[in-house]
Amino acid sequence: MSKKTAAAKVASLKPKKKCCRKDVRCMTCPVVVMRMKKLESAGVCGKDLKKGLKKARAA
Repeated sequence: MSKKTAAAKVASLKPKKKCCRKDVRCMTCPVVVMRMKKLESAGVCGKDLKKGLKKARAA
């Protein structure tokens, strides 16, 4: 994605069909979307959600 996306909105994005497995995963990667959904359901918000997004994309 060319524009910055808020960490809170990543969980609601439609994931791509297949993971690209690059060094830094894209926002619509199925792995990133799944991990962000887990964090949101756990009640994480704010700065911790941003940290979670960074960690999910680095995986």
